Amino acid sequence: MKRTRGTIALAVGALIAALGLPATTAHADTTTPRIDLRVLVVSDGGPATDAIAAELDTAGTPYTEVDLLRSDRPVIDGDFLADTADGTPRGRFQAVVLPNDNPFPADSTEMAALVDYEQAFAVPQVDAYTYARPEAGLQYPVYGGYSGSLDGVRAQVTPAGRAGPFGYLDGAVPFEDNSPTVGESYAYLSTPVAGADFTPYVDAAIPGQSARGSLVGEYRHDGRRELVVTFVYNQYQQQFRLLARGIVEWMTGGVHLGASHNYFAVHVDDVFAGDDRWDTELNCTPGDVDCPQGEGTPDPIRMTPADVDHATAWQDRQDFTLDLAYNGAGSVDHRQDNNGADPLADRFIAERAQFRWINHTYSHPFLGCEQDTTVVPWRCATNADGSTKWVGRNTISDEIATNRVWGQTNALPLENGELVTGEHSGLQVLPQQSADNPNLAPALADNGITWLGSDNSREPQQRQVGPATTVPRYPMNVFYNAGRAAEQVDEYNWIYTGRAQGGSGICEDHPDTSTCLPAPLDTATGYADHIVPLETRIGLGHVLANDPKPHFIHQSNLAEDRIAYPVLDGILDGYAGLFADSTPVVNLRQKDIGAELKRRAAWKAAVAAGQVTAHRVGDTVTVEAPAGVAVPATMPTGTSRAGSGFGSAYAGGLSGWTASAGTPLTFDLPASATPPAATEESPGQSSATRSAPRTRVPAGVREPVPYTPEPADG
Repeated sequence: MKRTRGTIALAVGALIAALGLPATTAHADTTTPRIDLRVLVVSDGGPATDAIAAELDTAGTPYTEVDLLRSDRPVIDGDFLADTADGTPRGRFQAVVLPNDNPFPADSTEMAALVDYEQAFAVPQVDAYTYARPEAGLQYPVYGGYSGSLDGVRAQVTPAGRAGPFGYLDGAVPFEDNSPTVGESYAYLSTPVAGADFTPYVDAAIPGQSARGSLVGEYRHDGRRELVVTFVYNQYQQQFRLLARGIVEWMTGGVHLGASHNYFAVHVDDVFAGDDRWDTELNCTPGDVDCPQGEGTPDPIRMTPADVDHATAWQDRQDFTLDLAYNGAGSVDHRQDNNGADPLADRFIAERAQFRWINHTYSHPFLGCEQDTTVVPWRCATNADGSTKWVGRNTISDEIATNRVWGQTNALPLENGELVTGEHSGLQVLPQQSADNPNLAPALADNGITWLGSDNSREPQQRQVGPATTVPRYPMNVFYNAGRAAEQVDEYNWIYTGRAQGGSGICEDHPDTSTCLPAPLDTATGYADHIVPLETRIGLGHVLANDPKPHFIHQSNLAEDRIAYPVLDGILDGYAGLFADSTPVVNLRQKDIGAELKRRAAWKAAVAAGQVTAHRVGDTVTVEAPAGVAVPATMPTGTSRAGSGFGSAYAGGLSGWTASAGTPLTFDLPASATPPAATEESPGQSSATRSAPRTRVPAGVREPVPYTPEPADG
């Protein structure tokens, strides 16, 4: 028999009575409870619960964490879980995340309280990583199942998963296998216990058998719903990143604060300029500051009109738009040296509407301190009194303004508030320049700059620089001074091998560097075989992490061997093979990325300060947030606000930001958003019996042990 809404209301009344709280209605069985939009995460310090907490945190979904390892933690009892608000029974949490199906000792009153709470308020439970056993609706693995590594296994979303919480995926869930010497994914594969109401959502073939075993499934029993996950993971692994959205959507019924999208943007710096080329004999870049002055002969890399045609065709094929950070002087100088001709600029200008354009300063100078390049590495030049010599305000302002005028003259579709300085200069550069150029902020104000590109590897957080907010950009490990694959590999070997192997020794001096090589790569094959897969995995990891920050490469990477495209194709093609059409890559320009990051920071601060409350009563959601703080929310299709539509469609639901004026925001859910019912408990089964954690384990079965897979590089 299925539990009905009336039965749930009766259970709420029973719980209120047990808590000793007043019932304010004549008949408790007609009371519609209030459920706060907050998740309870009970952690044992393992990577699985930490991963789910990280997913909630990144999306902006409020949660309360109880650490079982802390002696001063709160006790989970009826008073902790529920009370009344304005005379209405209130459940303080819309979902419960546990480390496994029951992390408490036998006959635990805390587990009993959770069971009663989940039954009374129809609140679901996620078992973040649990052993396959009858208490979780599954057979022990020794009975025709499997316990062991899933490295490199290609799991699959089942038809029920596609029709349910994982419908945003195309079906495949590949498990990482990044190292032949490191175990990365331990799992239990098993089939449901006979008679159990268990629905697998993600499964994989059981080795040596024709049957498939569940990895993620829903177990309905005793008036409760559990999402049973039987593989371990951390927040960086691709298999978790693919399933994280579905786990949250399942536990919240698709109704929660916060939102998650998959973003990808690529900035191409130095367009119209030429990038100095790496010298494979000198192991430096003639013409740039890493080569002693006068050593080597500069050999710049510059795109051609054919490269422009290739870029536009690539964009059409991938349905993706590149952001071109341009330096107008590159074209002006080329025309001066070539009797007024610049076929590259002519072709780009003819195709200007196919791209987004960003001011990258006119001639790409270093805009921080004046550089003393008589030494390697360079240092800041100083005045006679020892103070730093800074590039002046007028110089910075002229670089910005002149490049803007050049772009406007050539009808480039610009956003005048966007800027990326050459090498992100003007901002601090450690170790040589420990502070921003004090002339940078006034020059930005002179030119109305509101969004300033920065290097995420140096400064991952947004900050204010005068009138501008930074937009951190991920540097791709496709080097600016390489137009050919062999050059890229040669420089990669120099950076990431030891001195005994002819390398720079950076890895010896900084052993935490994640891309170090045990031996040099083959210059003929190393790019395709090693660098492309690694950079693809790192970039795709950013895309799957609800991270809107852009990546940046250089125009040299679109010239000659066009070495950027294999990485970009790897990311976009890999993504297309994993996600349904309802979940496209979101490709934003710089100002929109900046605004997204800034809204998130304000929302996260408001949540952390306890300034946000949200709850659901039936089909109505009410949110209160400080005035001026936009509210991110995810709701089912058909949700409305004030009689109008809400958000935009993504991944099978609606999500978006709603401005708050400091007064309650109300969302009306469609009738289909009613939480699903769970199976009624077996007659005569008591709460104490239901909460008993374990049965006797059969001989030969080992309980799960703590296991922490390695995080992905990057």
